[in-house]
Amino acid sequence: MSVALSRLPGDFLDYYLGQGYYRMGQNLFTCEFLPLETGLCTTHWLRLALADVAYGPKQRRLFRLNEQFAITTRPFRFSPELMDLYNLYYQSIDFDGNPSLADLLLDGAAHNVFDTHVIEVRDGPRLIAAGVFDNGTDSIAGIVNFYDPSYHKHSLGKYLMLLKLEHARRHGLAYYYPGYLVHGYPKFDYKLFACPAATEVFNSRTHHWRTFRWEDVNRQAAFLHGERQAQDLADEAQ
Repeated sequence: MSVALSRLPGDFLDYYLGQGYYRMGQNLFTCEFLPLETGLCTTHWLRLALADVAYGPKQRRLFRLNEQFAITTRPFRFSPELMDLYNLYYQSIDFDGNPSLADLLLDGAAHNVFDTHVIEVRDGPRLIAAGVFDNGTDSIAGIVNFYDPSYHKHSLGKYLMLLKLEHARRHGLAYYYPGYLVHGYPKFDYKLFACPAATEVFNSRTHHWRTFRWEDVNRQAAFLHGERQAQDLADEAQ
């Protein structure tokens, strides 16, 4: 399901993020399943309640590891520097991704209807990582993080999550939406890194957010698969 947009007020984005929607190109979409090489897997949308975030030793260690880098946050604009960094990152990944930054953010559209910003991480003058996010009125949505793969020891993807979280807290926002994780597919579990205790998961049937617990995710995944199998059987019987 998707919602076509002509313009996007911040409270509009807040509302749809709260209903389990997310940005894809210049639209908002939601889904409950993701087809992967392992089969059809369930998706589980996440958000962090910023007032409840408390860092542990892993997060504090990551801040110390990267404290020599310069951080800048600004309104997003395409630049050769950002596009070159994304292309370098894209060549290094082992999962499906958009072949260009313009394809990911615009998907053929002429302009951006979202209030998009970027956090840039530099080692001296060299751009080594960038994290793109959209502003709502009371929340931000993290869209993409990309980085120079030669800096892999610095965990820059996770570091950018923390930087986005800190940006949102400095501005007094309530929620940071990092996207979804996928049941039975650990590559998405990094989205729990910032603070599992402050992470909430969306139930697409009750439309409620609850404190993240794997037991609840397992239960919801089983329910969604059972519901889909029942629908498939009903379709076959027709």
